[in-house]
Amino acid sequence: MNTLNSLVYRLRILKDTRGQDLIEYALMAGFIAVAAGAIVPGVADSIKTIFGKVNNVMSSSAAQG
Repeated sequence: MNTLNSLVYRLRILKDTRGQDLIEYALMAGFIAVAAGAIVPGVADSIKTIFGKVNNVMSSSAAQG
């Protein structure tokens, strides 16, 4: 029975697309930030700082997991 439950759970994960919207919005925000940094040079340092913080958080969470 555990094998059947495991198979059903895996199929649900493959079918689930709810997280796709979040990823698309994050990519769009990243593109806008890069464009803003290219157009307005004064914003580039702030964007670099934000992306650096995001990189640190992602790296530390990947190391823990």
